[in-house]
Amino acid sequence: MRRWPEFERPLFVGALLLYGLHQANRHWLQWPLPPLLTSYLSDLAAVPVMLTLALATYRRVVVRSRAFVLPDAWLGWSWVAVSAWFEGLLPLFDARAVADPFDVLAYAVGTLAFRRWLNRPD
Repeated sequence: MRRWPEFERPLFVGALLLYGLHQANRHWLQWPLPPLLTSYLSDLAAVPVMLTLALATYRRVVVRSRAFVLPDAWLGWSWVAVSAWFEGLLPLFDARAVADPFDVLAYAVGTLAFRRWLNRPD
């Protein structure tokens, strides 16, 4: 039996690689990329990664069932919380953070991708 099947799903692996490569490019490689990718790729990939980590942890620590899926209300509140933090509160405290309504849309697309392809029983 596979121990962490959530982490073997292609969308999770792809999102994790995209997020990691985007961050590596942003901080070290600094290859020129189209503005659409530099602005929204990490926002799109981050939510499926965070929710997959939350799902795997919740399955092993709280419910101890691989059949558990995150309810839609939790997904909605996760999207609201991530959006509120990164686009509402963080820009008030960190001059490097900028509020962008299209980031909120990218978080929503990432949440919907998680719901459709990653939030399923094992």
